[in-house]
Amino acid sequence: MIEQFGNIFRIPELRKKVLITLGLITLCRIGVYIPIPGIDTTVLKSYFNQFSQTGVGQLLGLVDMFAGGALASGAIFGLGVMPYISASIIFQLLVGVIPYLEKLQKEGDAGRKKINQYTRLTTVGLCLFQAFIMTRTLYTVEFNGVPVIPVHLQGFGFQIMAALLLTTGTMTLMWIGEQIEEHGIGSGISIVIMISIIDRLPWAFSQIMQNFTFSVTPAEHQIGIVKLLILIGMFLAIVGGIVYITQGQRRIPVQQAKHTRGRRVYGGQRHFLPLRVNQAGVMPIIFAQSLLIFPAAIMQGIQVRYEPGTFGYWITSRIAEILQGGVVYVMFYIILITFFCYFWTAIQFNPKEMSNNMKDYGSFVPGIRPGPRTAEYLEGIMGKITLAGASFLALIAILPILVAGGFDLSRAIAGFYGGTGLLIIVGVALDMVQKIESHMVMRQYSGFLSGGTRIRGRLG
Repeated sequence: MIEQFGNIFRIPELRKKVLITLGLITLCRIGVYIPIPGIDTTVLKSYFNQFSQTGVGQLLGLVDMFAGGALASGAIFGLGVMPYISASIIFQLLVGVIPYLEKLQKEGDAGRKKINQYTRLTTVGLCLFQAFIMTRTLYTVEFNGVPVIPVHLQGFGFQIMAALLLTTGTMTLMWIGEQIEEHGIGSGISIVIMISIIDRLPWAFSQIMQNFTFSVTPAEHQIGIVKLLILIGMFLAIVGGIVYITQGQRRIPVQQAKHTRGRRVYGGQRHFLPLRVNQAGVMPIIFAQSLLIFPAAIMQGIQVRYEPGTFGYWITSRIAEILQGGVVYVMFYIILITFFCYFWTAIQFNPKEMSNNMKDYGSFVPGIRPGPRTAEYLEGIMGKITLAGASFLALIAILPILVAGGFDLSRAIAGFYGGTGLLIIVGVALDMVQKIESHMVMRQYSGFLSGGTRIRGRLG
């Protein structure tokens, strides 16, 4: 393994890409520690810690996870890359609905550049909108009577300044992601998100160690040796499971038709069409979380309008509790994840187009007639493996809830035992390793995954 790491720096092109990536990652983390002028960061962090278990706190915690703690610090990178991700998702959905965008996508690089330009402009608009809402909300936030933003600073001028700084921060992160994509190694925006999440790992570890005791029979809210070993074992098992499913694929055998030119016979080769088990990636969990957290946050916003003891206060508090956890929450969570798995796979995977491409190139699935029958076959196979992928995602998504309840941990710490964060970390890390591997193998060096350690898909 040490020799493989050394080989990275023996290849000039790969060494340059890795160093550029590391430099841009460092730049990405600097902005997390530059606060917006006028914000009392101590009060803001105290507020986050106190309300981390509420609907509003979970919503802010989800955004803060993608921002690497910048939101809780009141930093200029407080919005993270979420506005850019939202804009990208919007245009991915619109491409299949608006003929003009669909035409642009089929025009190749020129069309994709035009769509990227629209995505950037939409990102700016979303940034300004979210920044105005965020700063307006911070006017009402206080801890022990101390406001996050001093009263004498609260005004339209401060909102303009904060909105411009937050928008600049997000556009800087977007630029860093594009530079990593072009000059570095790996998927740029994904790496920015991964580093933001990894930045929270030391904090989660320190929280566990604060409650750790060497006693075999620990007191309440303490973590003993046995519980710590179980937590470590669970973490390693979950990471292994995520790697296995992320790499897993169903390989469909494809035969190329034979054709004769003169006295020579061409074609006839057999290859495979790989269909990923987790085709939708992490997007279903993000969508499901957003849909479940927003109603809880809205209910708590309505709740403060009622006096304690009134029927309105009681009903809104009950709805907020249901939406924050419990059996009903878990059931809705699983249903939404399954729905979005099929929805996202349907957007990304087009069996008719794939079948037509195979037919045009003279390829076919043995035993299946080319054309509509092949499309039906591929759609059926994809439906089955999507169900397996959805079941896996649902299990990973609810694991933090189970770990938090079973081991008496906060949701913020238990979140590293599944959910969005761990899936992103493992998925992006695997993608980076595979790209480094391809560079090394191309230069005739042994890679990290050599020696038969790749996960192979099932045939048929």
